[in-house]
Amino acid sequence: MSGQKSILLLGSGFVAEPCLEYLMRSGNNRVTVACRRAEKARELSDKYAGATGVSLDVEDDAALDAAVAAHDLTISLIPYTQHARVMKAAIKARKHVVTTSYISPAMEELDQAARDAGIICMNEIGLDPGIDHLYALKIINEVHAAGGRITSFESFCGGLPAPEDSNNPLGYKFSWSARGVLLALRNTARYWQDGKLVEIDGKDLMDSARPIYIYPAFATVGYGNRDSSHYRERYNIPHARTCVRGSMRYQGFPEFAKTLVNMGFLDDTPQPHLAAAADAAPLPWNAVTAQLLGSASAEPAALLAAIEAKIDTQDPEARKRVLHGIKWLGITSPDVAAMRRGTYLDVLCARLEELMMYGPGERDMILLQHKFEVENADGSTNTRTSVTLMYGEPDGFSAMAKTVGVPCGIATQLILDGKITATGVVAPMTPDIYQPIMDLLPSEGINAVEETL
Repeated sequence: MSGQKSILLLGSGFVAEPCLEYLMRSGNNRVTVACRRAEKARELSDKYAGATGVSLDVEDDAALDAAVAAHDLTISLIPYTQHARVMKAAIKARKHVVTTSYISPAMEELDQAARDAGIICMNEIGLDPGIDHLYALKIINEVHAAGGRITSFESFCGGLPAPEDSNNPLGYKFSWSARGVLLALRNTARYWQDGKLVEIDGKDLMDSARPIYIYPAFATVGYGNRDSSHYRERYNIPHARTCVRGSMRYQGFPEFAKTLVNMGFLDDTPQPHLAAAADAAPLPWNAVTAQLLGSASAEPAALLAAIEAKIDTQDPEARKRVLHGIKWLGITSPDVAAMRRGTYLDVLCARLEELMMYGPGERDMILLQHKFEVENADGSTNTRTSVTLMYGEPDGFSAMAKTVGVPCGIATQLILDGKITATGVVAPMTPDIYQPIMDLLPSEGINAVEETL
């Protein structure tokens, strides 16, 4: 496959530009950036010669079918709930698709149809999922090739502010909507620990956080991320008595987040008194918090006392840090106005986004660690680690955007060049798919440092 190729890029969010920038380097690609709002698409496409921005409603099946059919490949960076719709259009047109999302049941159902159409529906090729798969499978397959086996696998990944910019009580900042981050705190975690299947209910997730030791300079903690129990099968490590994939945050995040959970701020039930209205008076934050807690008094001191009773940790210093964070949020203040967003969750999200977005010149950080306990063919044992650490560019691409968008761009180019050929609904789980991608990542500044302990 050579010559000029046409690519349909659905979505113009924060990960789209690093993907687009990579694809435009070849000089042989023409990319159509498509969004519901044409001006948003053009805002991105106008930065790159050879890119065009258009309006497209992906829920308009006829329009989607026509757009997909007019291009050699479609990249879907829209919400994952729409990927199956895009894949159906691609199967009709016999055109390839790439997404960075986990393979959902609705997507998996299309595997045979994609094979029959002779197309590649590549998924899970961002950061997590994506880069995490590549470096995990590299070591797992090396161990297996030498006759050894993996007896424990732990993987934790965090998108965090760089240390110098982690200057708030949560030690966290948002590159995009806070809603998804908070909703993830409600997910149940399932994983294998010492031969036992562990299930942690979402309301208790923060209580399960534990220290993750990577570099002495970082005080990081981790907790399970959704259901990682099936990775013993996906990664072909049946002897792993421990198998867990999780999220990483800075120390102090779980205690603060758990307090917000205990207060009821993750409730997304519509609340009439929080609904937006043209003639609605400003809503003081202390009034919102008082109603949420069922407090008879909205005085800041009374609210802080009620909140202190919601703090689970008994560590005096940690309790002080949580209360300091509550004051910093301003949610007990009569002088700070809450945005009317309809639910307690969304009102809190609006406040967090006011206070915790990246400012000019600030940078984010990606930290990913795989840790393997290995039993070698001769019966000896050792520990192997693989660590990816990457910083964003101040006023440039964030590390998160780059580590999601660039692998997606690389996989797209490899498919167009005929170097990835496995058809069906696939993820980078086999060497024929992941090795060509890994070969190109270091030149983009994305790599892993491996150690054997």
